[in-house]
Amino acid sequence: MGTYKTDKSWHGIKQTVFAGRVDPDATAVEVKIPAAWGAVAADALAAMLPDRGALDIALAAQAWIAPIAARAETAGISSDLGAQLHALLAARLGSPSANVWQNKMLGQPGFVFNLSAFLDAAGVFDIAGLGDAVRIAVTALTLGTPSAHRLNIGFTDLNLVLARLGLDYDSVQARDVAVMVTAFIGAQADIASARLLARGAAPGYPVTAAALPAECLVLGLKEATVAAQQEALVAGTRRHETLLGFAETPEVEALLGAEVCNFAPALSPLNAEGQLSHWAHALLAAQGLSAQAALVKMLGGEPLFTPVRPAAHAAMFDVLEPLVARMPARPAAPMPARRQSNRETLPARRSGYTQKASVGGHKLFLSTGEYSNGRLGEIFIALHKEGSAFRGLMDAFAIAVSLGLQHGVNLEDYIEAFTFTRFGPAGAVEGDPAVLQATSMIDYVFRNLAVNYLGQTNLAPATPEAADTVGDGAADRAPLLPLDLPVPAPRERRKSLKLVSNA
Repeated sequence: MGTYKTDKSWHGIKQTVFAGRVDPDATAVEVKIPAAWGAVAADALAAMLPDRGALDIALAAQAWIAPIAARAETAGISSDLGAQLHALLAARLGSPSANVWQNKMLGQPGFVFNLSAFLDAAGVFDIAGLGDAVRIAVTALTLGTPSAHRLNIGFTDLNLVLARLGLDYDSVQARDVAVMVTAFIGAQADIASARLLARGAAPGYPVTAAALPAECLVLGLKEATVAAQQEALVAGTRRHETLLGFAETPEVEALLGAEVCNFAPALSPLNAEGQLSHWAHALLAAQGLSAQAALVKMLGGEPLFTPVRPAAHAAMFDVLEPLVARMPARPAAPMPARRQSNRETLPARRSGYTQKASVGGHKLFLSTGEYSNGRLGEIFIALHKEGSAFRGLMDAFAIAVSLGLQHGVNLEDYIEAFTFTRFGPAGAVEGDPAVLQATSMIDYVFRNLAVNYLGQTNLAPATPEAADTVGDGAADRAPLLPLDLPVPAPRERRKSLKLVSNA
C-alpha cells in the first residue's frame, strides 16, 4: 500500500489487512485497519468508500482531515485540529458521517460518538473528554462544510453504556442518563457553534436549554450539563439552526465497534458469531458474576438476560425527541397478542368424496374432507376452464369456508348464507342427480353439501333468471361523445296537456 507519513495517533497500534466487502457477494478489497477492530469494521470502511482498490484507514482519514486542518490553521482557530481528529478516530471515540469521509458537500454532515469509549474500566465517565470531542467535531464539520446550517451530532451503542453502568434499559434511571448525556452533548455543541458564529457572517439562531431530569446516576454529569447550558445561554446565539441528530449511519457505527445503533436496545445477548455480546459481558460484570456463576444461575432456571419489552424502545424515543432535531422513525407499537384460536385439525388420513358436475355447461370438481366421525371439515373447488382470477377467488373462498368449519362454524350457517347466490355460470346441473338446477357455482356447492351431509332434499328449487340487460330508455340511448353520434329517436308523447287558447 506504499509508504507515507501517518499521524502519530496511529503509531503503536497494530494494523492488519482484512478482506473488506460491501456485501457478501461483492468483490473483496484490501482494508488496512487496527487488528483489534476486526473484519466488521473493514466491511464498514469498504462500504463508506466504495470503488477503491485498497484502503488504509489512516490514509483515508487524512484525506478528509487535511483540508479541514488547513482551514483551521488559516483561520487561526486551531493549529492541532487535525491531530485531534486523528486521535478521536484512532481511539474509536468518534467518526464523521460517510459524506465527510467521501469529501462530499451533499446532505447534512454529521459526527457519531461511541459513548462506551468514554467510560473507563472503573465505570467513570470522561465528561470533560466528551465535551472536548463534541466541540472538536462541530468545528471540523463547520470548516468542512461552511454552508451547512444543520448538523447531525449523535451517539451510538447507548445499550452498552447502560449495561456497563448496571442499569436496566427499560428503567427511569436509564432514560434519565440518556437525556442527560444528550443535553450535555447539545450544550457543548451550542458553545462551539456560538464561538464559530463570531467568525462568520451567519445570521445566528437563539440558544435554548433543554429541561433536565431531577437526578442522574452518572457522577458529575448533571453539574457539567448545567454549567455547559449556562455558558451556551450567555453566548445567546449560535451559527447553526440545529445540531443534534441521529442519522442512518450503520457503517459509521460499525466502524466504531457499536453492536446496537444509536439509542436502541439489544434484542439478543448473542452477537452475529453466536458468542456473548459485549453488552452481555458488561451486564454480568456489573452484577459481579463470573462465567461459571452465570452458568450455574442459568442451569438453575434463573433468567439473566430478560428480554426488553417492545414499548421500552418507544419510551426512550419519546424522552429524547424533544432534544434532538433529527430522529429515526419512531419504533412501531407492539402488535397485540394473537388470540388463541380453537381450530380442530383434521386427521392426516381422512375420508370424503369428489363430485364432478357441470353448471350451465361449466365443469367443476367438488372434493370434501371429513373428520373421523364423518363431519365435514374442508372443501376444495377445482374449476375446469375458467380464468385464473376466477379460479384463484374460488380457491380462496374454499379455504375460508374450510377454516370456518374447522373452527366450529355450522354447515347450516354456510348453506343459509350461500344458497341462491346468483352469478354466472348458472343453469342446469349435469352429473349430479341430487341437484338439477343452480343459480351459481357456489349455490350448487352448498346444495350438494346440504344433501350429502345434512340430508336436506327439501331446499327450494333454483330458478335461474335471464341475464341482466341494459335498459332501453332515452338515457341509455344517449350518445357516447365524441365517437358516437346521436340516433334520431321518436318524440315522446307529453304526459300532460297544455292549454293553448280558450277561444
